[in-house]
Amino acid sequence: IVHRLDKDTSGVMVVAKTEKAHLALSEDFAARRIDRAYLAVCWGVPAPASGEFEGAIGRDKRDRKRMALTERGGKWALTRYRALQLFGTGATLMECRLATGRTHQIRVHFSANGHPLLGDPLYLRRIPAASRQLSVAARAAALDFPRQALHAARLGFTHPCTGVELSFETPMPEDMQALLEALAES
Repeated sequence: IVHRLDKDTSGVMVVAKTEKAHLALSEDFAARRIDRAYLAVCWGVPAPASGEFEGAIGRDKRDRKRMALTERGGKWALTRYRALQLFGTGATLMECRLATGRTHQIRVHFSANGHPLLGDPLYLRRIPAASRQLSVAARAAALDFPRQALHAARLGFTHPCTGVELSFETPMPEDMQALLEALAES
């Protein structure tokens, strides 16, 4: 396994078949030469509609299962984002591009900036005020979503043996598509 996705995050992954490929791909990940795009649904509307979240991420001092932005001891992380679809002011479909690949990076950055992901069991601590901006049906669908609304949509890299540029995409899973349909009706 070359890289990981958070538990309950859907999407595309790359697995190396040989040690040589594993080493080359791992180096590309470490050197940030991998093209990764995620789709996420967050509460509210981040402002500006596109930009960057930046900050060092390390273990949360109060809860070792969680990660958090830290003043000291964390690793620098950068997430570039842009809004793809707004659902009033209650929720937003975002595209996220990672410059780094820290544990729970997208989830931590969005939560720390006041826009946790819908359904996130670790970083969504209470019902967001933005939920009141949705219709009753859309609010119910959003609050009942059983996992973080996060999908690894695209992964691109240079093939470690042939040097050919490869890019793989996978459509959003049915549960997230149904969530977007419910949000669109609000």
